[in-house]
Parts: sequence; C-alpha cells; structure tokens
Amino acid sequence: MSYVNNIRMFVRVYELGSMSAAARDQRTSPAVASARISELEKHLGVRLFSRTTRSLQPTENGRIFYDGARRVLEAIDDAEAAVMDVTQNPRGTIFVAAPLGIGRRLIAPRVPVFKDLYPQIDVRLRLSDRGVDVVAEGIDVAFHLGLLEDSTLKVRTIADCPRLLCASPAYVARRGMPADGAALVADRHDCLNLRYPGAKEFQWTLQTAEGPRRFEITGPFESDDGDVLTGWALDGRGIVLKPVFEVAEHLREGRLVPVATETPPLPIQLSALSQHRRLKDPKVQLFTDFMAGQIRDDLRRATG
Repeated sequence: MSYVNNIRMFVRVYELGSMSAAARDQRTSPAVASARISELEKHLGVRLFSRTTRSLQPTENGRIFYDGARRVLEAIDDAEAAVMDVTQNPRGTIFVAAPLGIGRRLIAPRVPVFKDLYPQIDVRLRLSDRGVDVVAEGIDVAFHLGLLEDSTLKVRTIADCPRLLCASPAYVARRGMPADGAALVADRHDCLNLRYPGAKEFQWTLQTAEGPRRFEITGPFESDDGDVLTGWALDGRGIVLKPVFEVAEHLREGRLVPVATETPPLPIQLSALSQHRRLKDPKVQLFTDFMAGQIRDDLRRATG
C-alpha cells in the first residue's frame, strides 16, 4: 500500500504545485511528502520534479507519469467502492467544500449527525465564498449557490433558495424605504456587495413587471464574506441581498426588514457538484443524499 500512497502523494504534489500544500492535503508533513516522492523517483529511476529553493516543476517524465498515475488511482478507488458494503461498512474520508453561509448554517451542523450514523467516514469541510477547483483541490462534493457556467462536473440540483433585499430599521429610518430596484439606483442607496478579487462588476438582477432586469447598484462597502455583509446590514450600514435562510432569524426578530419588495431578487439554485467518477463512491453518495435531504428540510423550516 505504501507504493500506492507514494503515487497518491505524487499526484497531489503535481496538481497543487507545492510539496507543503500536498502534505497538508494528505494530512502529513512536508518531510514525509518529500520522502515519498524521493522513494517513488528511486523506484522509477527518473526525476519526477525539478526542485529549487523557490520552485517545484514537473519534469517531462513527471508529466508523462501523471496521466498514468491518475488512471491507476481512479481504478483503485473504483475497485474499493465496488467491494465496499455501502449499508453496513462505509469508510474513508470525504472532502467537502461549501460557501460560508451554506456551510455554517446548513452543512456544518449536520456533519456530526452524519458522523454518528457512519462512524468510519471522516469529513473534511472547507468553507469559502470564493470558487473552488473541484478537480485540482481533490474535492469530493462541492455545494454551489448560483447558475453554473459550462462544466464537466456532475451537477445535482438540491433546491431553489428564495432571496430578498433587506436592511435594518435604522437604515430605513435614515434613508427611506426603497420601493423597487429603480429607487435603489435613483436614490443611490448604500448596497452591500459580495465581491472577491477577479469578480465581474457587480449588478443585482431583480424581477420586474417586464421580466428580470439588471440594476447597477453602488455602495461604500464590499466583502468576500457574506456574513460580514449581514453584520454591516444589522449595523445600519446598507442594503444586502441574501438567501432567506441566511437572515430568517433576523427577519423574525425585526432586526432586518424587507426592502424594494416590488422587484425581488430571483431565487438562487443550490447544487452539489462532483467529478463523475467520485459519484461511484458509496460514501460520497451517502453523504450527498443525507445532506440533500437535511438541507431541504432546513430550507422549508426557514422559509415556510
């Protein structure tokens, strides 16, 4: 099995471009990662990477070996999945990614419940509002909010999440209650933007009598963390566009109120993304099925 582990380490070093990053990914030390690569190179009799103090690049032999190594690991994973007793003895590690809001409110609270049901499955959860590269980062399941561009990934739709625009009563008292998207623009309301480096210019697509329309909004604050935006909205700093489930409690308690209700935002689609071959893995199917059911129940309670 050590040879397979060496190949697995090589593949992660190749994909992540860093010995230390691959070591973190495989939950070991950089020294162990380096030793595994050296052992593999000794076995093959070739150099797989060119190393300097500042960079690590695959050699031509490394690039050739990578394609075969990926196929070997995929075959091993498929073979293990085929003989695994999915109902009695699922085991292994699942790597999961999710946006912050979904992850904190809907995924993370259910992970311990899933672990109790399947004690031999470990879950590694990574939360970020930035996009993830499912293939390069070795993600088994990535939860995604929004429309997807063309993708080779398997997409499983879980639910449509209603959204709304909201602000604190203090903000409305100070700036007035905008009736619709046109008022947001005309009165230059402070709109709180979810943005990150490399994101396109931000617009809000709202439903109007003529159909969906984009409104170019402005505001003094933006962040790549949706919870930061909610905090600013609660502090009276502006208007935020949110899935209802993320602010349901604040709405019930009156800390936030709906605004621009004549032109509400379009619902946003929540999906689970996986590489096609990963869906053959019983533990990935178990986790995705479990979370899909739990999320639908939570969304019904939050928006009902």
